[in-house]
Amino acid sequence: MIKVVGIDLGTTNSVVATIEGGQPSVIINAEGLRTTPSIVAYTKKQELLVGQIAKRQAVINPENTFFSVKRFIGSKTGEIKTESTQLPYTVTHDSNDNIKIACPSLSKEFSPEEISAQVLRKLINDATTYLGQDVTQAVITVPAYFNDSQRQATMDAGKIAGVEVLRIINEPTAASLAYGLDKKQNETILVFDLGGGTFDVSILEVGDGIFEVLSTAGDTNLGGDDFDNVLVNWLIKDFKKIENIDLSTDIQALQRLTEAAEKAKT
Repeated sequence: MIKVVGIDLGTTNSVVATIEGGQPSVIINAEGLRTTPSIVAYTKKQELLVGQIAKRQAVINPENTFFSVKRFIGSKTGEIKTESTQLPYTVTHDSNDNIKIACPSLSKEFSPEEISAQVLRKLINDATTYLGQDVTQAVITVPAYFNDSQRQATMDAGKIAGVEVLRIINEPTAASLAYGLDKKQNETILVFDLGGGTFDVSILEVGDGIFEVLSTAGDTNLGGDDFDNVLVNWLIKDFKKIENIDLSTDIQALQRLTEAAEKAKT
């Protein structure tokens, strides 16, 4: 029997799940965790690292460690200027204004889709191991506000990863399905989605197993990453005021501050 998995390709973390006994079940990854950091890295020896292992070495290899790439997928250079200046790695573009991510370790550039594909491939491999059979098909969730270009880019990432993307569905719809709200009759549901890169609110109408997104609103630049950036900027200013040292130009210091900001939120 062919198993189709559902994937939440997140800004900060990603999750893969399947249906077991009629209920959605999150698949445990190779590290024994339910979530996989959406992080890809290449070491100085050109070794590919994905997930938790990539996150662990980020402090010593910040310029080759790529995170929050979902913010760039399907976008042009002019749309991401603010985000790209607050990262330890280099975001550039080609002659068509398509976003590229520089990898000094390999002396090459990747598209956001190629980086995202590595995360998807890791999730698919973990699902294959967990289920004991090849996984070749998936449904991937995206924010409700994603435009056609961003949705197509997400599908392209799946294709690069070697998986057939059967459908792209809105994250609030997926959340409603996971909670079994499709079984209710004629209800209006409000879904709040605060993620690593975005915050949006959606109103859905449910009836006879059909979901309709009536309205969605939010901020594409408000999420956990932005909370981290506010904390990091405050720490940089405070440190400069006290020690007269500017940490904003030290990429290793920036990575350490970012990790400290993440921990401070928990």
